[in-house]
Amino acid sequence: MYGLDWNDPLRIRSWQELVNWINEIGFLPLFRNEIEGFSVEEHTADVSWWTGDPEQDPWEWREIIARSGKVAYGKFFGKKAGFISLEWFPVFANYRRDGYDFDARWDDELANIRHKKIMDRFEIQLEYMGVQLKREAGFGKDGEKNFAGIITDLQMQTYLVIKDFRRKVNKRGGEYGMPVCIYSKPEDIWGYDMVTASYSVNPSSGWEKIWNQAKKLYPMATDEQLVKNLK
Repeated sequence: MYGLDWNDPLRIRSWQELVNWINEIGFLPLFRNEIEGFSVEEHTADVSWWTGDPEQDPWEWREIIARSGKVAYGKFFGKKAGFISLEWFPVFANYRRDGYDFDARWDDELANIRHKKIMDRFEIQLEYMGVQLKREAGFGKDGEKNFAGIITDLQMQTYLVIKDFRRKVNKRGGEYGMPVCIYSKPEDIWGYDMVTASYSVNPSSGWEKIWNQAKKLYPMATDEQLVKNLK
């Protein structure tokens, strides 16, 4: 990992500090990328990752933060994971969706059937563990293909977020394995009005706002780097 020394006074020391910083700057990928400083990884202790300590491990923090609902978590940056503050999420939603709710996108033939099969499940229940969603949406050996790619697309478009992580449960009711993603529509977590609060603004203006914020925070980033991580 590429992070800070344990004794560095600038390192982020708790998940609450991380949430505060995300709220301050607006959005932040989890892992290091081409833009120097634009990640959780680079601002946390390198020795803390994957220790399993919820007090210090940023990998554990992502679960706690997703569960808290204080910021949005999902694959939002170049199809990789990261966080968006609730202030900035409507800006991303308007830009990434181009002002379309999913049903309107489908009606205008801008979404394919695999996306719809997944989104239709959220009319039946509000959240899904990935393995259950894959099965019930008709993906798998004899069904639709590329579930992981489609679920990532829907996060990039902000139609889905990761709201929690839970372990699978066997037939005897016992938990097993590593915690896995729980998906939900952001509207079912924070409300339709919040998520669509920027719909009245031209989506291109949303991109300009995101671009300007990133340029202000990371002035050395090239246009190519910004497009790759934020588009």
